Amino acid sequence: MQSKMEVPPCPSLRKRRQQPWPIRLTHWFNVLFVILLAGSGLQILAAYPALGPRGALYRWYPFQGIAPPQALQLGGWLAGGRHWHFAIAWLFVINGAIYLAYFWGSGEWHRRLFLIRRDGRTTLWQLAFYLRLSKSPPPPDFYDGPQRLAYSGVIGLAAVMVLSGLAIYKPVQLHFLTILFGGYDGARAVHLAGLGLIALFAVLHLVLVLSHPRELVKMVTGGQRE
Repeated sequence: MQSKMEVPPCPSLRKRRQQPWPIRLTHWFNVLFVILLAGSGLQILAAYPALGPRGALYRWYPFQGIAPPQALQLGGWLAGGRHWHFAIAWLFVINGAIYLAYFWGSGEWHRRLFLIRRDGRTTLWQLAFYLRLSKSPPPPDFYDGPQRLAYSGVIGLAAVMVLSGLAIYKPVQLHFLTILFGGYDGARAVHLAGLGLIALFAVLHLVLVLSHPRELVKMVTGGQRE
């Protein structure tokens, strides 16, 4: 008898590889695009490291006027960094649109998206196990609750990055977005904070992948059919 807390599996997921090829392809393209976007974004920041209205100081920003290390920069000038950044950003948006179309259209969201009704209790249970407050982990699943929460959160974060980037790119034409982020300088601050959160996610994701190398193999081969 099926528990009320469970979400029934989507029929379209039957006999599909654990990591279907559209998921794998867009994932690896995302890795490339995020690295290039981070590098070109840091180049833009290096050319104008102030973060405030016309260069005014933000008290909460500890790196005011300090350029990133040269090793983290892509290119050597502001215009070049902007050209790279906006060109790659459109490729990132197209790749993300393809991912989301497959994500929703194929039914993959059933097993990847964080759903509070299904994952709320198991997330707390898994965290309690990590903190040694519980002797046993929750029953195994395709992804555990914290993984689904992290992956769903990074999708929302990517959307914020795209919207704040558009507010920076076209602050006059898209003035409603610029206002939403508290102005041009506010959009820059949100965009930079988003980069920091993506970097944090990438580090944690890499640590987890290295501790479970089979998952990395699945993102190359697709894994077994379910």
